[in-house]
Amino acid sequence: MALRRARENDRRGQSSRLLIVGLANPGTDYEGSRHNVGGDAVRLVAARRGGQLKLERHQRALSATLPTPNGPVTLAVPTTFMNESGAALPPLLRRTSIDDLSRLVVVHDELDLEPGRVQIKFGGGLAGHNGLRSIAHTLGNQEFARVRIGIGKPLRKEQGADYVLKRPTGKLRESLAVDVALAADAIEALLDHEFDVAQQRVNGS
Repeated sequence: MALRRARENDRRGQSSRLLIVGLANPGTDYEGSRHNVGGDAVRLVAARRGGQLKLERHQRALSATLPTPNGPVTLAVPTTFMNESGAALPPLLRRTSIDDLSRLVVVHDELDLEPGRVQIKFGGGLAGHNGLRSIAHTLGNQEFARVRIGIGKPLRKEQGADYVLKRPTGKLRESLAVDVALAADAIEALLDHEFDVAQQRVNGS
């Protein structure tokens, strides 16, 4: 399906093999929250690989393009709030010359996976995730790849907002940092291997 037209003044940059987008809310109020693990994992990969996420002109995301054995890969973290994540995608897709959504990977928190589990998959539902919903609405398509980071569910459904938006403390905070590192490992598998190989390595571990 054709992507909605990006703004005419968004410059087209170097073609990337993949665009990997980590979802998070901006601002210090949300740092270290479960909802931000996608963005945190992408930032960790950039740091591991010596990349620096920067805000480019006319972009609504911090991004960096890294060399990999199979060609350049662009990492990005939207500067929008989670429920507006889709606004960052058209300029990023244009700049990376990506018009095939199989080359888009969205990294996000997943209530339906237990903490400690990370999964790479292609396509699927939106699971009530506002960031995924925004991206699917903007692109008119939800057939893109995901790195799902398990955060589990709160004891009661009405605790959902606090559970994902507030910082865990103590051992829960330490556990979340481990989950971010596992997700970063999964992203690095995508950097260094073809999708099927990375998926097998991550999902089979």
